[in-house]
Amino acid sequence: MTLSPERAPATAGTRRLTRTLYASAFCDDFVLLYPVYALLFSDTGLSVWQISSLFALWSLTGVLLEVPSGAWADAVSRRLLLVLGPLLTAAGFALWVLVPSYGAFALGFVLWGAGGALGSGALEALVYDELDRAGAADRYARVMGRARAVGIAATMSAMGLAGPVFAWGGYEAVGAVSVLVCLAGAAVATRFPEHREPSAGDDGWTATLRAGLGEARTDRSVRGALLLVPAVTAVWGALDEYTPLLALDTGVAAETVPWLLLVIWAGATGGSLLAGAADRLTTAGFAALLTGSALALAVGAAARTPAALVLVGLAFGGFQLATVLADARLQRRIDDTGRATLTSIAGLGTELGTLTTYGAYTVAATATGHGTAFALAAVPYLLTALLLAATARTTAAAARARP
Repeated sequence: MTLSPERAPATAGTRRLTRTLYASAFCDDFVLLYPVYALLFSDTGLSVWQISSLFALWSLTGVLLEVPSGAWADAVSRRLLLVLGPLLTAAGFALWVLVPSYGAFALGFVLWGAGGALGSGALEALVYDELDRAGAADRYARVMGRARAVGIAATMSAMGLAGPVFAWGGYEAVGAVSVLVCLAGAAVATRFPEHREPSAGDDGWTATLRAGLGEARTDRSVRGALLLVPAVTAVWGALDEYTPLLALDTGVAAETVPWLLLVIWAGATGGSLLAGAADRLTTAGFAALLTGSALALAVGAAARTPAALVLVGLAFGGFQLATVLADARLQRRIDDTGRATLTSIAGLGTELGTLTTYGAYTVAATATGHGTAFALAAVPYLLTALLLAATARTTAAAARARP
């Protein structure tokens, strides 16, 4: 069989893409400030309400910039945005340690949120299109699953190294390493291959945005894939922030909490690595995955014992796997010209869902405790699984009725 030049396999190019992706994922998450920035805020004299307002500002920045940045990525260069994102984040981290104050922290979170928004949508779109060009689009779930596993491993490594580096040089040392890693991430991003032509016309990114929204309105399968991403990602993405409190609520000493977190995140890493093998899951199979993960989360959290956190780890593994698969389903259904735009729309849904989960969790945990709040968080997944199962039954019945 003779393949056209534009679709011919490019093994060397694919290797360059995946290696760059994995290095970029590591740099994005190997940030030593992650485990200690809340301590920095507290030591600077900020109140709990001030710290909470910073988190809200961070999320709000992502909400406001998520979709415009995706449309911009489609209109210009996705690689350019992947280079600019870490530079903005590096500037934000530098502000935190050089002039620690509420204003500097707020500006730093705006820069960090903007940097994250630039990469959200652009990365997935670039990777899928480059794999598709090489005739390897079917590898997308496997590749992105491995990238997420690398990112989790980087986060756990940063958690392990943050203590010794902080003991040696304080916030300045931790911040300097974080800034250097962000700069390295920007340098790595310049190595991403990008063969597509920007889609901007006379109207620029606004035309790209209108085209992407039009595709979502007119194509039912695209709408379903768009809604599935936040339905799968938002809740457990918010629970991530509260896992240390869940672990501490089991009665262990504070110094034991990091070891229990390693158990939970080992489960998430395993889920990422299973993405390639699970990419062919049917809709019914996807519903079963969500159901099993939700039940594991509810039972493991409600038990309030250290051993039961293994079930929470399994649940996080299932949710991580479902997140990668939902993204892969979305990429297969959308057109390449508006890929970053629609991926960013899904990201916007995730951001809004995460904000809602923060509020619901705060109410539930205050009234009932962290274990019960985690268990209640399984309910949205069970509802999503029911909807998917009903969709699968409807589709099967229509297929049987078709002559």
